[in-house]
Amino acid sequence: MSRPTKEPNKDTNASPDADHSEAATPAVTQVVKVLHNISEIPASQWDACANPGGNIPSNPFITHAFLHALEESGSACAASGWAPHHLLVEDETGTALGVMPMYLKNHSQGEYVFDHGWADAFERAGGNYYPKLQVSVPFTPATGRRILARPGPLQQMIEDQLLAAAVELARQAEVSSIHFTFLDKAQYEHLGDLGLLQRTDQQFHWENNNYATFDDFLNDLASRKRKNLRKERERAVENGIIFEWVTGANLTEAHWDAFYEFYQDTGMRKWGTPYLSRGFFSLINKTMPEQTLLILAKRNEQYIAGALNFIGSETLFGRNWGCIEQHPFLHFECCYYQAIDFAISRGLSRVEAGAQGAHKLARGYLPTLTYSAHYISNPNFREAVADYVEREREHVAQHNDMLGERTPFRHPSSETASPADNKKDDPQ
Repeated sequence: MSRPTKEPNKDTNASPDADHSEAATPAVTQVVKVLHNISEIPASQWDACANPGGNIPSNPFITHAFLHALEESGSACAASGWAPHHLLVEDETGTALGVMPMYLKNHSQGEYVFDHGWADAFERAGGNYYPKLQVSVPFTPATGRRILARPGPLQQMIEDQLLAAAVELARQAEVSSIHFTFLDKAQYEHLGDLGLLQRTDQQFHWENNNYATFDDFLNDLASRKRKNLRKERERAVENGIIFEWVTGANLTEAHWDAFYEFYQDTGMRKWGTPYLSRGFFSLINKTMPEQTLLILAKRNEQYIAGALNFIGSETLFGRNWGCIEQHPFLHFECCYYQAIDFAISRGLSRVEAGAQGAHKLARGYLPTLTYSAHYISNPNFREAVADYVEREREHVAQHNDMLGERTPFRHPSSETASPADNKKDDPQ
């Protein structure tokens, strides 16, 4: 693929328009490639762009290991409707300067940013919505960078180069759209400045306020909420249930066999066919066990439930859950409270508990905006979608603010109460 040399323009829906200033950055010969399998690039080259360290938090989902496991296991591949079209910008020595995980899709499954209504409207008007390009991590509603460039003086230029290359590929392939989902806020704002349509949604994240123990977190809650959480935790273990944290070298295929049974049960009930194959879990067990955490519930020496989490440098990401026995508050304990305990023990800043779920609010997970950006090829359709997402953003913001006023945390008027006073009024 030839290298586009133009910068996306705000007024023309990110179409190339103006050259980058050669005086602002060193002259570098660049080549843009489309990778149809992530194994075409060495893991060290990809990860140097995806998780370079420094002040950029590491994210397990954009690692070469995670994306390769999706492809190698058949979970995200052309046959499943996720045909890899990853972008690579490299210099004359073959060094990767930037990469972008991207897929050519013929459906809208496994994305968690729903555009089925857009597809229906465009096709009723006589257009073909599919195929489309998706810049995302398949089956993973977790915030992170999506346009991945090495830090340095060329970083912004390379990020814009990757965007321009995606637009050029969209034109060549005659696709309807490009969707950048679960972006971090900085990239969301930059893509908005370049003219892509901006969309928001809502999740619930737990924030670590320098807690040393779970009780420290409880002491920040209003008295009634604190009592409710303690009761839920007591009920969760009353049938002799114990919990295990399994990570790193302690993870075995037997653990994955148990968890996959839970995962299949949830997947079959929710969407018919689970997205991830059994082979995916074996692959991540080999390549990224230190970034993987299973929280397993056991009763009578048998595993009965489990939650899969991934560990970043700042965030614990809750992903999948399932069970073969139903017990009161087992889901809340396994997915939310045990995750908080683990995050506190590791000094992590937050827990992202996945998509949806206003019930998380009462458990200390606060409403948080998520971000996506969208390139629409057809100008008339783009105008209609632009109107829709503007109204949608207003609604999401209002709902987010409303829920933000209903958190379980103590109000400022009660902040003068000492921890001793709280414990006196709320015995264990």
